[in-house]
Amino acid sequence: MTRLFASDLHLDPERPETTAQFMDLLAGPARTAQALYLLGDLFEVWLGDDAPDPLGQQVAAALRGVSEQGVALFLMQGNRDFLLGKGFCTRAGATFLPDPTLLRLGDRRVLLTHGDALCTDDGSYQRLRALLRDPQVQAGLMALSFDRRRALAEEARAGSRHHLAQANEYITDVNPQAVADAMRSAGVDLLLHGHTHRPAVHHFELDGRPHTRIVLGDWSRGASVLRWEEDGTYELTAGGEKRIADSG
Repeated sequence: MTRLFASDLHLDPERPETTAQFMDLLAGPARTAQALYLLGDLFEVWLGDDAPDPLGQQVAAALRGVSEQGVALFLMQGNRDFLLGKGFCTRAGATFLPDPTLLRLGDRRVLLTHGDALCTDDGSYQRLRALLRDPQVQAGLMALSFDRRRALAEEARAGSRHHLAQANEYITDVNPQAVADAMRSAGVDLLLHGHTHRPAVHHFELDGRPHTRIVLGDWSRGASVLRWEEDGTYELTAGGEKRIADSG
């Protein structure tokens, strides 16, 4: 059966068209799939599983509807929704995925990750990432009021926009050595991630053997979904249109 993978939806009340596209996926293709994997940045901002968020409630209910059809759901944190946790997953009928996670697809092992940990050329971002993934820092954030968390999130978004505007393009992409190290460490020849908003399938040699890196796209210009079939074939769409089909 089909497994579906998506990342970087950045769901936001200010972008209802993206939410509508996601709801179409959940009402249609997702219900006939074996599993749906969401690899981070499902939301543009997530203030915590305890936040009174109408969009979050809508999405959780829609995901639970899919789960109740027998579809296995898996959610991973991204850099925008790093406070998303097991509380939301429980409401959505989903399993929380640590980053990174090893998955078996037929006779292949694949490494799943959001992708931001691979962007090691951006040193300032990696320092911030390490700070925000610290359990004590997260506990401190969760102890703040919703209003204070929202204000901090707005400051962070503004800072991120400024940083990206000033950064060279290579800094915001994955580092080849980080990719190689991650794949060697996991013992895989297939890596699947999002985060960079650069949908593509990269074939390359590592240690004398063929390897593949599949990059999921963001949803700013339409749905981006990887369909992985039981026979190992796959199709990646970006901007709602077919982009790449391959034998896997």
